[in-house]
Amino acid sequence: MKAQRPGFRCFIAAIFTLIAIGSTALSAEAISVTVDATKTQRKFLHTQLVIPVKSGPLTIYYPKWIPGEHGPNGPIGSLTGLKFEANGKVIPWQRDLLDVFTFHIDVPAGVSHLNASYDFIEPDGNSATDKLMVLEWNNVLLYPAGTPAEKLSYEAKLLLPEGWKFGTPLPIEKQSGSQITFKPISLDLLVDSPVIAGEFYRSIDLTPPGETIHHQIDMVADSEGALNMKPENQKQMIALVAESGKLFGARHYRDYHFLLTLSDHVAHFGLEHHESNDSRLPERALLEPNSGMSLGGLLSHEFVHSWNGKFRRPADLAVPYYEEPMKTDLLWGYEGMTDYLGPLLAARSGLWTPEQYREYLASIAAMLGPGRPGRTWRPLRDTADAEPGMGGRGWLSWRRGTDYYDEGDLLWLEVATIIQRESHGSKSIDDFCQAFHGGANNGPEVKTYNFNALVGQLNSIAPYDWAAFFHKRLDSTAAEAPTGGIENGGWKVTFSAEPSKLQGRRGDPGYIYSIGLQVTADGTVSDSIFGSPAFEAGISSGMKIVGVNGRLYTQDSLDDAVKNSKDASQPISLLIVEDDFYKTSTVNYRGGARYPHLVRDDGKPDSLDELIKARAASK
Repeated sequence: MKAQRPGFRCFIAAIFTLIAIGSTALSAEAISVTVDATKTQRKFLHTQLVIPVKSGPLTIYYPKWIPGEHGPNGPIGSLTGLKFEANGKVIPWQRDLLDVFTFHIDVPAGVSHLNASYDFIEPDGNSATDKLMVLEWNNVLLYPAGTPAEKLSYEAKLLLPEGWKFGTPLPIEKQSGSQITFKPISLDLLVDSPVIAGEFYRSIDLTPPGETIHHQIDMVADSEGALNMKPENQKQMIALVAESGKLFGARHYRDYHFLLTLSDHVAHFGLEHHESNDSRLPERALLEPNSGMSLGGLLSHEFVHSWNGKFRRPADLAVPYYEEPMKTDLLWGYEGMTDYLGPLLAARSGLWTPEQYREYLASIAAMLGPGRPGRTWRPLRDTADAEPGMGGRGWLSWRRGTDYYDEGDLLWLEVATIIQRESHGSKSIDDFCQAFHGGANNGPEVKTYNFNALVGQLNSIAPYDWAAFFHKRLDSTAAEAPTGGIENGGWKVTFSAEPSKLQGRRGDPGYIYSIGLQVTADGTVSDSIFGSPAFEAGISSGMKIVGVNGRLYTQDSLDDAVKNSKDASQPISLLIVEDDFYKTSTVNYRGGARYPHLVRDDGKPDSLDELIKARAASK
C-alpha cells in the first residue's frame, strides 16, 4: 500500500463513506468456483472457475492487495497450471507486462462462459499440514476486471479430504459427505470468510448468557489432544465476547467465528475478517500454563478488528477491488488503536491478569525506548506510510519495523488517559468507542473515516487539541518512548534485575536492555541494538555466538555472564562466528541483568488499573 506523502491531506470537511457490503445489486449470473482440497496434504489445491463472459477483450485479475495485509502480497508465484477453455477449445492468455497479477484474454465470438482451471501450491510452512488446512479464498480466486468486488457474485464449492471437519463464517447451502456448497455471496465477503478444516476439529459455543448473536470458536490441530481448551480459558473467552459488547455497544456481524489453527508447521499470525479471524498458534498453545496470554494476545486483537479496521476503516484502505493500491497513512489508527484495545479486553476478560497487562506495557515502552534507537531518524508516521515497501531482516532496532502497532498502543493509551483527565472522569475510552464504532447492526459493512473525522469524534467526547497531539506524536524523533499514558495512569517504567514475567509479547527480549542483544536459542543474533555495548564490541545481526567467557555457548552461560557482570573482574568475552570466520568480541558492560517493569507513582491516582476493570457482569 502506497502512503500519502508528505503528511496528511487537508480535508475541507470530514468524509464519512458508507459501503454497505452485500446491499448493492450483484451481477446477474454468479461466477462458479470449486476448490478441490483433497490433495492439501501434498500442499496442493486445484481450482475450477466458470466465468460468464461476452466476446472480445477480457482482463482477469489475481487478488493483489489483500485487506489486512497492508501490502501487495497476493501469492501470485503459487498460481500454477493456468488454463482457459471455452466450447471445448483452449483459449490463449497473456500476462500483463507491467503487472504479473493481470491476465489478458480475447474471448472468441459465440462464447458465453469461460472455464478456468489452475492449481495453488502452498508456500512451505504456510497454511497446510498432513492433518489440517486453512483456506484463504483470495489464494485460489480469479476475477474479471471492471466490476467492484462487492458486486461480483460467487457460488463456491469446497471438496475436503474424507472425514475432515471444518469451520467458517460462510453460510452453507448444502453438504454431501466431504463436499460443501456455500450460498451465493459477493466476492468481497467470500474473500473475507476463510475456512479451516482438519482431521482433528472442535467447536465451542462462546455466546454469553443473554446475548442474541451467536459466537463460537472453531479449532483444528495436528493432534486431538491439542484441542483441549481449559474450562478456565473457555470462561475467559466468553467474557471476552461480553466485554467487547460493553466496550463498543454494538456488533456489526451476523454471527462470529474465532478460527484457531494449532500447529507447529504453519505460519503463526492472525488475520482479521468481519465475521471471523484466522488465528494460528503453536500446537500445544492451549495446553501451556500461559494459554490465556497466548489467546489474549492474538485472538482479542483480531476480534477487535471486526469493529476497528473492518467496520470502521481508513478511507485510503477501502478500495473497490484488489488491484487498486491502498494507502497506509492511518495504520496507527487501524492497527495502533486495535493494538491498544485488544490487550485492554484481554485484561478485562481475565485472559490476562492486571500484572501481566502492566508487564506488557513495560516491555513495549522499554523496547521502543532504549531498544529502538531508530526512533531518532524515523518517526512513527513513516512506519505506517512506508509499510507496503518495507521489509528486510535484522537491524530492527535501527531500521524500525511495524512500530505503528506497539507505539500505537502507547499512543492510544495516552488518548484514553487524556479523555479521563479532560472530562474530569465523566468520560472514558469506552464512550469514544461506542460513538465511533457503534450504530445499527446491518451485518458486515464498512464505514470509512479520515484524520479529521477521527479528531472530530474525539473532540465530541472530550474537547482537546487532538490534531496537535497526534501530529506531535506522529512526527517525533525523540529517543524516548511516548510513555505519557503510563505516567498519566499513575505508573512509571523502571528497570531491575528481576526477570519480566511476560518476557515480551513478540519474543523474549533477552539482553536488549543490558548488553544490547536479542539472541535465539542457538546463539544467533537476531538484533544488535545500535550503539549498545555489544554493538560497540563489533557484534551485529546475523552473527552467531558460539562461546561465552571461554566456554561453549548456552543460554545459561550468557545469562550468568550478564548477571554477574557487576562483580566480574573482566569484561564479557564472546566468541562469534560470522560466515566462516571466528572472532572474539569484548563487551564492556558492568550493569548486570536489566528487565523493564511498571511501578506505582503514589503521587497520582491509579487510573491505569481502572481502565482494565471488567465492565460486564460475571456469571
